[in-house]
Amino acid sequence: MVDHTQQPTPIRSRVRLRWTPADIAVAAALGVAAGIIFWGFNFAYSSISPVLGGLLPGFASILHGVWYFSGTLAVLILRKPGSAIFVNLVGCAAEMVLGNSFSFGFIFLSAALQGLFAELPFAVTRYRVFNLPMAMLSGLCTGIEYGVYLMLFRYQGVAWFSPRGIIHMISEVVGGVLIAGVFSWFLYIAIAKTGVLDRFASGRAVRFADRQKAVQPLD
Repeated sequence: MVDHTQQPTPIRSRVRLRWTPADIAVAAALGVAAGIIFWGFNFAYSSISPVLGGLLPGFASILHGVWYFSGTLAVLILRKPGSAIFVNLVGCAAEMVLGNSFSFGFIFLSAALQGLFAELPFAVTRYRVFNLPMAMLSGLCTGIEYGVYLMLFRYQGVAWFSPRGIIHMISEVVGGVLIAGVFSWFLYIAIAKTGVLDRFASGRAVRFADRQKAVQPLD
């Protein structure tokens, strides 16, 4: 009799986490799509942020999650180590090609760090747990990282414990959880339900969950 309670062997785990050509192709496409979103959002942010900043200094940071949602989304879809970093870097490259007012070094260092922190919660579980709370935790980690990063390299004149500094960090965290976390989770579900991810474990998981709901008896 087969013992289905046995833990996956190291060999199986390595195979599960190994990148395939299909993973690379999807990650590249996802990165380019994210880059186009980043580029378009730059224009919207330049118009919206002064209004939010006028209402409450630092509050515009709640929108920053749009610039790093791709990391969490990448891990939810690809479920491979380095997927968030890869997709973020491709997205930034696409954004730079389209045109960007930020410096090359700032964009790519920021993207790499965002990807790293987006992957931290999933790495702790060895890329085995993928659900809404994990997505929110990923967004939380990225929001904290990016909030600190901005304070160190873009907002040097803002005191950490000033009203603006505190509001900035709170807004960054809230935006990270809601945009990079919750939004990315439901976007992943929506993409998976189209069937385009059926070749991937992430797509099959959504299909399986839908079938389980369909066969549940009504009360």
